Amino acid sequence: MKTYFRLLSFAKPIEKFAIPYVIATVLAVGFGALNLTLLSPLFETLMQYQKQAPNGAAAAAKSVFDITGKFREFVSQSFATNGPEKTLTYICIIIVISVFLSNIFRYFSQRFMEDLRVHTLLNMRKTVFNNVMNMHVGFFNTERKGDIISKVSADVQTVQFTVTNTLQVIFKEPLTLIFYIFILFSISLKLTLFSLMVIPVSGFIISKIVKRLKQQAKESHESFAKMIGFLDEALSGIKIIKAFNATERIKNKFNEENVRYSNINRKMIRRQQLGSPVSEFLGIMMVSSIVWYGGSLILSQQPGALTAGQFITYIAVFSQVMRPAKAITEAFSGIHSGIAAGERVLELIDTKPALSDAPAAVMLKHFDQSLTFEHVSFSYDSKLVLDDINLTIKKGETVALVGPSGGGKSTIMDLIPRFHDPKSGSLKIDGIDYRDLMTESIRSEMGTVNQDSFLFNDTIFNNIAFAKPEATKAEVEAAAKIANAHEFILNQENGYETFVGDRGNRLSGGQRQRICIARAVLANPPIMLLDEATSALDTESEKLVQEALNNLMKNRTSIVIAHRLSTIQHADKIVVIDQGKIRETGTHQELLIQNGLYKRLIDMQTFQD
Repeated sequence: MKTYFRLLSFAKPIEKFAIPYVIATVLAVGFGALNLTLLSPLFETLMQYQKQAPNGAAAAAKSVFDITGKFREFVSQSFATNGPEKTLTYICIIIVISVFLSNIFRYFSQRFMEDLRVHTLLNMRKTVFNNVMNMHVGFFNTERKGDIISKVSADVQTVQFTVTNTLQVIFKEPLTLIFYIFILFSISLKLTLFSLMVIPVSGFIISKIVKRLKQQAKESHESFAKMIGFLDEALSGIKIIKAFNATERIKNKFNEENVRYSNINRKMIRRQQLGSPVSEFLGIMMVSSIVWYGGSLILSQQPGALTAGQFITYIAVFSQVMRPAKAITEAFSGIHSGIAAGERVLELIDTKPALSDAPAAVMLKHFDQSLTFEHVSFSYDSKLVLDDINLTIKKGETVALVGPSGGGKSTIMDLIPRFHDPKSGSLKIDGIDYRDLMTESIRSEMGTVNQDSFLFNDTIFNNIAFAKPEATKAEVEAAAKIANAHEFILNQENGYETFVGDRGNRLSGGQRQRICIARAVLANPPIMLLDEATSALDTESEKLVQEALNNLMKNRTSIVIAHRLSTIQHADKIVVIDQGKIRETGTHQELLIQNGLYKRLIDMQTFQD
């Protein structure tokens, strides 16, 4: 129940929907029950008319709550005063009005509940997505993307239906039961007590059927998340799959999980569907028992025994009692799936970012002096990646990070915009510790161009303007010119309004990279982070991109990772990193004279070229 009430909190302000829902439901159920109570006087009117011998004054109602008794009094008086035809007309008019009001209020009841359902889904999906977007970058290195997508989409959808359906069941159906049982008691106390004796037996049998549903529901959600993960990987890596003739292997991998998911769902549905026929069969047994017992009461002709009209009404009302009882049974079958999905959603919501601003963090207004690493160490789990890094990058300098793969260059690049915090030591900007600053203000001073030139499935204009949404057309074009992109953009079908496709796949690698550079130019940050921005390009594209990068780095502080050492020979400082340590520091000429690791890297690349 703790999980359910937490999920219910997403419906706030619930009273905005619950109060009108309760009012409409009470009226709908009340008029619905009234429709059935009118059957008894209707039957008695017809029977009296058939005999042509009215019984005279009906027995007085036993109490103010004896609804059927009150109607019998009314019918008897009308029969004596107005005759059978007018009495029948009055009863039919009352039934029509009652049915009309019952359906009107039922419509409003369902409408208010649907508003609550949509409101709950809106709040829950917003909370889950916001929490995911607030996570630090390291979170996405350990979590499967398919699992996250499944929780944000399918699990949230399951949860919101469970929450609202359960609200309906725990209020509307018990209320309906209470109304019907009240009417049954007003018709016959003995017969109703006999009827209620067999209901607990039905409930016990149904509870045994749905006992394992929660575990199966959890397995179902996890299996679906794996399928979404396989689908995402297959779509993202379709070229690699085709290139290595792995299509059949990937199809089989997906199909195995698909079969497992289908089998789990099949077992769940079988168990859920078993509840309905079992409850219906038990209901028929109960009705048969009531017919036998009620019939014996009529045949006994004891004083105060049931009339035939009352007994028919009783059977009609009791048949309706099974409907809310069946709905409650089905709801308890479905709630296990919702709670299992809810636990997965809440697990994601409860995951706290490993990196967050300190309560007293201040805004970094501008970058004036230097960026400093002081005894910085960093590790992924138990693997040490950086070991006691000390580095100062002055404003206006171009600093190149070079060294063998896996040495820690990219980790240093991730620490600078505070995607991670160091395990020990500190990063400072203008002498202020990163942990004393707001992360967004640090990142606002930086622009990034990565090796993976990511573009959104939008127009070229919007991709460039991503860093500055309010940018004018002239500003976007000026940034594109600096990035050597303006000319090829004009040659596109719709110029700057051309859609680039998913991840920019309608453009070449060099074109995508130049748009990324234009995006960074438009942001106009004082610090630029360039992570192997030309490594995946052909020679011609690389030349154009390198020119764009040179334009980008003018009058800025730049930290560069470059696979081609020839492109960073004019850097103010070259830092050679290997196995998490800084091995050498200096200019290109100084490092050549040292005849160390940098010289060996230069010689190896020269030999390869």
